[in-house]
Amino acid sequence: MAEYPFASHTFEVAGGWRMHYVDEGPRDGPVVLLVHGNPTWSYYYRHLIAALCDRFRAIAPDHIGMGLSDKPAAGEYPFTLARRVEDLTALIDGVVGSRPVSLVVHDWGGMIGTAWATAHADRVRRMVVLNTAAFRMPATKKMPWQLRLVRTPIVGPLLVRGGNAFCRAAVRQCVVRPLPREVRRAYLAPYHNWHSRLAVLRFVQDIPLDAAHPSYQQVEATEHQLERLSHVPMLIGWGMRDFVFDRPFLDQWRHHFPQAAVYCFPDAGHYVLEDARDALVPEIDRFLSDDLNDSTNRREA
Repeated sequence: MAEYPFASHTFEVAGGWRMHYVDEGPRDGPVVLLVHGNPTWSYYYRHLIAALCDRFRAIAPDHIGMGLSDKPAAGEYPFTLARRVEDLTALIDGVVGSRPVSLVVHDWGGMIGTAWATAHADRVRRMVVLNTAAFRMPATKKMPWQLRLVRTPIVGPLLVRGGNAFCRAAVRQCVVRPLPREVRRAYLAPYHNWHSRLAVLRFVQDIPLDAAHPSYQQVEATEHQLERLSHVPMLIGWGMRDFVFDRPFLDQWRHHFPQAAVYCFPDAGHYVLEDARDALVPEIDRFLSDDLNDSTNRREA
């Protein structure tokens, strides 16, 4: 793919599953970890990787079952938030080691990445938050009907795994500006049959709406530990026409991190890096580059 010219790497997580990741830029450069959501993959970050990789080491993994990573069958892998955090932790430990990390997170990547960050707050340099959550559903928010439908037994699997409805709808409804055909095809490419779409379904099923859900405690614990990241410089980039992660979610981020720099894009949807790329990518670049300048100044002092 012309817009995704990056070399492929794999890292083996527990169970022998191979996690695909992009690793671009100088190996001794400051590490930026870009964590995607559902139903995207590391392709979502292609423009940001290209903008950063001359100075930063940009690492973008594909969650197991997503993108170019291995795709286990039902019963072979748990597809839970806790396991996602374990996999990300293993990748960071194995590929990055103990070096500091800046995070860029979107959608489910926000929950997974922030869960890691709250447990390793001393290693987090900066955070970029893009239409996501790292806390329980806001009290004023109801689950959109589209997600409720996907969670419906029998109907949901037929739509998501049989008709690829979730992925196909996402490339059209998660943007305000229509994506070029080749971009839509790239987003859909990893999810080409019943087997390869299992993780897409499991991510939606793993949204915890009450305390009885297996992932609820992990979400609640991360929410209660967000104060550990209060020292971390944060940039929030938000597409205001996101029908899932809408203003109540943004308000929650503002509440937890009042010091964050917030950039709202009225004419951008959930895929804010697509709709607002020309404005948002340079802002993220400047924000992360400020850390480079601070480090240089500290060394010179």
